[in-house]
Amino acid sequence: MIGLDFQVLLYLFGGAAAVATLALVGLIIVRLSSSPPDLSRHETEKYFCDPSKPGAKLPFPSIHDKPTLDLSVIVPSYNEEERLPGMLKETTEFLEDRQKRQPSFTYEVIVVDDGSKDKTTQAGLEYSRKLGVEKVRVLTFHHNRGKGGAIRLGLFSARGKQLLFADADAATKFADLENLEKLFKEINKEPHGMAIVCGSRAHLQDEAVASRSLFRTFLMHGFHFLVWFLCVRGIRDTQCGFKLLSREAAIRVFSNLHVERWAFDVEMLYIAQCLGIPIGEVAVHWTEIDGRLYPCSSLYVYCKLLNFCSGLS
Repeated sequence: MIGLDFQVLLYLFGGAAAVATLALVGLIIVRLSSSPPDLSRHETEKYFCDPSKPGAKLPFPSIHDKPTLDLSVIVPSYNEEERLPGMLKETTEFLEDRQKRQPSFTYEVIVVDDGSKDKTTQAGLEYSRKLGVEKVRVLTFHHNRGKGGAIRLGLFSARGKQLLFADADAATKFADLENLEKLFKEINKEPHGMAIVCGSRAHLQDEAVASRSLFRTFLMHGFHFLVWFLCVRGIRDTQCGFKLLSREAAIRVFSNLHVERWAFDVEMLYIAQCLGIPIGEVAVHWTEIDGRLYPCSSLYVYCKLLNFCSGLS
């Protein structure tokens, strides 16, 4: 009984924090203007390197080109030289095994180095060297854009009919792609239609509450309330970094995305709902990885979301 009362108290505190944040946002939102999405690239971001041909610069294709592969996997990475190799090993082993079982299956992995200060690019290029640039490519940013910006340009450089983005920390078991694909087929009724399937950790929420600090749990409930109150309903976990999209859905949604940093997923799903794109959610295996939270950045995200939503109302 005490545990239940404590959880209710957390929800109340989280809701109160969200309402307080919303009130503060209301006071400063008039000072913010919503700039159009930045779809431009630095000259160096238009090309990728082939380790087998030193000095050669090969142009990335465009998402507006006709797809030539079955699946593109986008891996946004910032200072991930230590964790990226393990994620790429798990990912490519799964995809190579599928290709052996299904010889017609084709794929690529695009590592997007979001202006890292370490050797993230070199870690990605090791797999380009191992498997070839037809299967693994590295897009290195001239400057940091944020996770949403990294995923957008990664998607816009992809050749796949279906596009998956997955975090470099390997928090999600990559084999769960099969669960996403199953639901994708169910909700995507047309051969060239639009659909989005989100990996979900909602079934692990009670376990997360038990293992997280009181502060992180407090923020989690407050954020979930804000998301539900402002824009996205019907999706229990908007933030899991494991999502599968059709090519056309990626074009429509990410061409209109404004938020490029933390919580870009919320705007992504809001746009998709406004466009009537079918969205599904399926449970995935997930391991919590410690991360960093920047309150000022989060407040900026809330402001951008409010401004965006008000512009469409």
